Amino acid sequence: MPDISTKEISARLSETSDKADEISYPIELFNQEQRPAAVLIPFLQKDGKWHILFTRRTDTLPEHSGQVAFPGGRKDPQDSSPTATALREAYEEINLKPVDVRILGFLQRIPTITNYCVTPVVGLISWPYNFTLRKEEVSKIFTIPLEWLSDPENHTIQERALPRPYDPIPVVFFKEYDGEVLWGVSARITLNLLKTLRLL
Repeated sequence: MPDISTKEISARLSETSDKADEISYPIELFNQEQRPAAVLIPFLQKDGKWHILFTRRTDTLPEHSGQVAFPGGRKDPQDSSPTATALREAYEEINLKPVDVRILGFLQRIPTITNYCVTPVVGLISWPYNFTLRKEEVSKIFTIPLEWLSDPENHTIQERALPRPYDPIPVVFFKEYDGEVLWGVSARITLNLLKTLRLL
């Protein structure tokens, strides 16, 4: 069981590098500058244990449809910071009010194959909470225990094929939990979180 306090989480997040995560996507796949985005990683205490809240995106979204994800999305012009983006998106997607989130810190930015540069914002929320899902974007919310996520037996790195002539790229996959599979960018962010918190 990861025995870590809120104070320790904040302290370890404060050591995060300002450099973006280095993922080797073929540069030829991108024809424009990376678009800024942010996600919220909601920490909560459930049955006396740390959990992280995830969403499943609806199958009809144009990007990352049907995938397990964190609340979040692209930066809007009125957003003053990645925190503002993450909190606004969490409110729009699952009705998590910004005032109910205590920001603990940030992880290093991570590029996506859909040409976003995502800033993960880590926050603490209470549980239970009265969520309301925006059905056109989110089909489900659920939590995964930090203890389960930090078990090395529960995740692996697999190769994912890209269109020819590009070589496959490494992709993080977690085992199925509660009928859901965490993989891709959200899994990479989760792995970075566990490493930053020194749980791996």
